Amino acid sequence: MARGVFIHRADSVYDDQPESQYQFPAMYLDRASQLVGDWIIYYEPVKVPGSKGYHAIARVERIVPDPTASGRYLALIAPGSYLPFERGVPFSDLEGPVERGVLNAAGAISGRAQAAVRPISIADFNRILERGIPDEERVLPRADPPPFERVMEERAPFVFEAERERVQAYTSRIVRDRVFRKTVLEAYDCRCAVTGLKFINGGGRAEVQAAHIKPVEANGP
Repeated sequence: MARGVFIHRADSVYDDQPESQYQFPAMYLDRASQLVGDWIIYYEPVKVPGSKGYHAIARVERIVPDPTASGRYLALIAPGSYLPFERGVPFSDLEGPVERGVLNAAGAISGRAQAAVRPISIADFNRILERGIPDEERVLPRADPPPFERVMEERAPFVFEAERERVQAYTSRIVRDRVFRKTVLEAYDCRCAVTGLKFINGGGRAEVQAAHIKPVEANGP
């Protein structure tokens, strides 16, 4: 499994349609091919205040040669998977880049940050997702290991791989759940399809639940 970042500019010379396709040159084919079947984050470089930064996610369904442009390819987006963030996520905050993978060994921003198509770690993906689509449920466990793990000399490789697979599967489910939640809210204008009521939680966000629906008891003879 892999996650990735697609850089998209509103004034791009490429034929990008974020909800359905992303066009890129052949130099990125190997990287993009590794993302087929998985999720990417769209990033728009910040030029002026109000620019989007990291602003949406989508799932890459397949990659095909662009029939209209020699030497270019199209990453086709799975229908219904494109999801704009509730708020744009800037490239950096007080702690530095939110996408830590763009830092080099010296802690400086590397040329990797300029790559239009690049892989992104699960941790970076989740960090951006949590800020773009806030949710009370944490996507990953704490990054800092418990004290007893810090003094261990080594960790069995198979344990690491098992944990990695568990986290990847868990985060994939979280993404799907959030895409489904937002799709349902938009389709029904944040209202219950049965009662027409709109429920807003204490944080000002619409709820997706059916606990308010009560069965109607038939009257006796």
